[in-house]
Amino acid sequence: MNQSSKAYNHIIWDWNGTLFNDVELCANVMNLLLSQESLPNISIKKYKEIFTFPVIEYYRIAGHTFEKNSFEVLGKQFMDEYETRKNNCGLFPGVIELLASLKSIHIQQHLLSAYEQNSLNRILNYFAISSYFQNIVGLDNIYAGGKSHLAKKLAMKIRSNGSEGNILLIGDTIHDYEVAKEINSDCILISHGHQDEERLLKLGVPVVKDFNELNNLLKELLY
Repeated sequence: MNQSSKAYNHIIWDWNGTLFNDVELCANVMNLLLSQESLPNISIKKYKEIFTFPVIEYYRIAGHTFEKNSFEVLGKQFMDEYETRKNNCGLFPGVIELLASLKSIHIQQHLLSAYEQNSLNRILNYFAISSYFQNIVGLDNIYAGGKSHLAKKLAMKIRSNGSEGNILLIGDTIHDYEVAKEINSDCILISHGHQDEERLLKLGVPVVKDFNELNNLLKELLY
């Protein structure tokens, strides 16, 4: 994208792995599921190399065959364990400062997540950051199949207010890039999340390592 000519009025944020640092938690919970089925555990490095959407494919790559337990059973076990531990995780360094800075220059911010809607609402309230977002959009189930359909509805809602062509999506996965393409928005990816830098760099969009680099890039684009 020719970033120097872009002016964004809207930013759509991903949640898990972008704003919320749950990478280690997700790898640990997957290892719990793998151990109960006598399958080899994975490192965080391996996790970031294999994590993908839809999540059922990631379960397969991790080693699950679904012969003993179905994906639905394992997915429910994963989310039950995740929910009990998630408050031990935090926002990535610099998140609140950047959200506040963008709000101060009247950038409209939105949250789009493959996390279940009610759980998403609760954790945003826990961190007291709901007020930064004009729209908060999550799934109606716990199985993280993807969010393209939700993105299209959100983009339509944003653009119905005359904001055609000036949406920037910020995420941490190939799926976020695919979603951005589907809604014709530009994309920045951050490699501190659920997929490693090597995979993200192949997509041909800007990739930053952390919120310090992201903040510097956004200053070039927005200020």
